[in-house]
Amino acid sequence: MDHGLEIIVWNVRGLNARARRHAIRTLLDTTGASIVRLQETKIELLCSSIVLDTLGSEFDDYTYLPALGTHGGILLAWKSRDVSISDTLFTNNAISARVATAGGTPWWITVVYGPQDDVAKVAFLEELREIRADCHSPWMICGDFNLILRSEDKNTDNLNRRMMGKFRRLVNDLALKEVYLNGRRYTWSNEQSLPTLVHLDRVLCTSDWEDGHGECHLTCLASVVSDHSPLLLDCAPAPVLHRRFHFEDHWLRLDGFHETVAAA
Repeated sequence: MDHGLEIIVWNVRGLNARARRHAIRTLLDTTGASIVRLQETKIELLCSSIVLDTLGSEFDDYTYLPALGTHGGILLAWKSRDVSISDTLFTNNAISARVATAGGTPWWITVVYGPQDDVAKVAFLEELREIRADCHSPWMICGDFNLILRSEDKNTDNLNRRMMGKFRRLVNDLALKEVYLNGRRYTWSNEQSLPTLVHLDRVLCTSDWEDGHGECHLTCLASVVSDHSPLLLDCAPAPVLHRRFHFEDHWLRLDGFHETVAAA
């Protein structure tokens, strides 16, 4: 278990504005996170001075996926005194890497920023399947997927059920579990007087990653500089909570599942 490891996941909607960089820095100082994953940097060439101004000197190592002009972009940064990140893999919409801490079992992380176009979303889901083949268990994947898993992930009935089904099929096929989100139901708002609210940002993991981080705690924090809320994943043991039970469809395909249920 990665005791004391805290991770920030946030679609910041750009790093060009100094006020936004200051808000990110303040959040990091408040949480004491050791890994930060920022999506939608909107910067093609991310220089070290911007990273320093945004994160502070304690985040002394980083890698990034360049934006395409002013669209997209991912920054993955960490404190080398707390964590080692290696074997970085870059794909169209994600950064993947191997994470190791002192005394902890190494695991794989993938940070994503999903596309908005439906055709590109289908390709993105195939990209995730290919990433999984390269990132051996345990594996955790997080970020702004620009997809929803279920109808309750949105506060309106305007749903793309076709893409929702494709995303859920991927989660089932890869036997992924969702880390329960505390704090609020939705992570994005269009910030209108009658807002559309959507759960776009999430953390998914394999069962062996969950086994090694069974007491992790995911919280949705408030934001004043982005229409996305930051997520804080605390891998340290958390207080005992009444955690919601989630039935996973892929359990039905496990050997001995029906016999175990019948015998219970």
